[in-house]
Amino acid sequence: MNESFNIKQLSEDLFRHESGKMTAVLTKIFGTENLDLSEDVVQETFISAMQIWPLKGIPDNPSAWLFRTARNKAIDILRRNKFTSRFDFSEGDKKLLQSGYTLTAIAEKIMNEESIKDDQLRMMYACCHNDILQENQIILILKTLCGFSTSEIAKAFLISEENVTKKLYRTKTFFREKRIRPEFPPPGEIKTRSGAVLRAIYLIYNEGYNATHNTEWIRKDLIDQSMYLCRLLVENEKTQLPEVYAAMALMCFHTSRMNSRISENGDIILLAEQNRSKWNRQLIEEGNYFMNKAAFGDVITTYHAEAAIAYEHCAAKSFEETNWKNILSYYDILAAINPGSIVFLHRLAVIYRVYGSNQALKEIENSPYQEEWEKNYLYYSLLGDIYTEIAPRVAEMNYRTAIELTRSDAEKKLLHKKIAEL
Repeated sequence: MNESFNIKQLSEDLFRHESGKMTAVLTKIFGTENLDLSEDVVQETFISAMQIWPLKGIPDNPSAWLFRTARNKAIDILRRNKFTSRFDFSEGDKKLLQSGYTLTAIAEKIMNEESIKDDQLRMMYACCHNDILQENQIILILKTLCGFSTSEIAKAFLISEENVTKKLYRTKTFFREKRIRPEFPPPGEIKTRSGAVLRAIYLIYNEGYNATHNTEWIRKDLIDQSMYLCRLLVENEKTQLPEVYAAMALMCFHTSRMNSRISENGDIILLAEQNRSKWNRQLIEEGNYFMNKAAFGDVITTYHAEAAIAYEHCAAKSFEETNWKNILSYYDILAAINPGSIVFLHRLAVIYRVYGSNQALKEIENSPYQEEWEKNYLYYSLLGDIYTEIAPRVAEMNYRTAIELTRSDAEKKLLHKKIAEL
């Protein structure tokens, strides 16, 4: 029973880690127009593992076993379809996939484990094609490159499985009709297209770091996958842009505090109360390294500004020693680069820290974003903090409004705690 459990757990972990790699490599052979087929081969490979491993034991190199099995299944499919028009054999080495003499050798060459990271990057650019809606880009990345099931995606973003399936179907139809190839953009488009890829990755990271559509406040699976995808960009010479390094730094800084943000009971621990000895110093150092690497070019991006803010929190030895004035100056930069209601709401929270309740209320009075803020539970949560000392009853009213607006159970629990402490 224990061995069977270990195999099941191992296979689930491997599926998450390896399925995206395998799908990207298989798509290079079958084409994006046959993306469903690539996913089917991956699924069949893992079913084979679940059937064989309990009988013969876990292989010494499970990943190599999976890739070899997937390759053999792909070769069988190509043999059966070499005289059909299902696959495009017109380019490069793929021409040799039609010959029985060269099929196996060329399939092995194309499914080379050394090129897997490049294949995943190419697939990311295909997923983030300009004509695909951003929500559909994210869903496709989670499905094809991160190994998430339809039900997991639906749960992560609080939409129905049927809706997820429809979005995936439309995107795959687009791939099929337009014959989109998984490839790097030309040099003149690399910055713009990389921006779209980075935006999708960071949206996945944000949902993992502060889940808005889930009972869990932190989704480690989403954090791990988004950081892995960003590292692919960081490690490839073609995509080593300042904003890529800055985004990687930002994720490192945020993730370094992950273990101190939730109590054993699942309660949110606010920054002021976090045990800083639990912060991951190695990730903070890594964040500093990527921040230094980001210091080139002539443009400061939102990732640079947000990473600088996150660095100030990581650098402070205690909450009381946080340099809020520095943080406010970075928010001023961020607001100039990307003005919007959310940025100004976070900036308002810092103004409250630096200048107190009265100044914060003046900012609200003069803000053009007040109407938008009133749709956001964070605004009412902040109002509750602002009024705590000057008007506790008003504070409670705002906390209760925030409770009604948030979908997060952890956030609701925190807000009830704040009401109890008034």
